[in-house]
Amino acid sequence: MRFVGRCYRGHDPMWSFSPMSGEGAAKTGGRFNRKGEPTLYLSLDVMTAFGECTQGLSRRLQPLTMCEYDVDCNPVADLRTDAGRAAHSVSLEDIACGWLGYLRKGHDAPSWLVVDRLKSRGFAGILAPSFVPDATQANCNLILWRWSDELPTKVTVFDPSGRLPRAQSSWI
Repeated sequence: MRFVGRCYRGHDPMWSFSPMSGEGAAKTGGRFNRKGEPTLYLSLDVMTAFGECTQGLSRRLQPLTMCEYDVDCNPVADLRTDAGRAAHSVSLEDIACGWLGYLRKGHDAPSWLVVDRLKSRGFAGILAPSFVPDATQANCNLILWRWSDELPTKVTVFDPSGRLPRAQSSWI
C-alpha cells in the first residue's frame, strides 16, 4: 500500500539536528531493526510518539524535541490488523516478540526475520501496532527502513521556521 500522511517522533534534543538519519536506531537496534541498520521509527499520532519515547516506564519524562513528518511512501506493508498480517504471512507473536532478549543473546528476533522477508519483497516499511504498555488498537507506528527526500519513499520533517539545530555543536 501507499502511505500518505503525517507522523510524529520525539527526539533527544541533543540529536535533534538529525531527525531523518535513523542512526539512533542503528546504534541500539530495535524491534524492527538489528544494530547497524538505520531505521526511521515514526508514530501516527503525538500521544503514541510520547508512549514510544517512555515505553510505558514509570520514570519521569526526559526532555524531548517533538517533530512532525510528512510522509508519502510506497510500498508499505500494513500489519496493523489480523487481515493485514495474514496478507503478508506475519503473526502478531512474531512482531510482538521480546526482541531485546534476542538481541542480548545474540540471536535473530522473529520481528527482524519478518523485516528481512518484507525487505526482500521490496517493501520500504511497515505500519504496525504499538507494543508499549496500555497501547490500544488506535496506537500505531510507521517503521521505515528505506526513505528519502523523493518519491516513492518521500519523508520530510516539518520545520518551516528552521527551529531545528543544524549540527550537534548547538548542544555543546
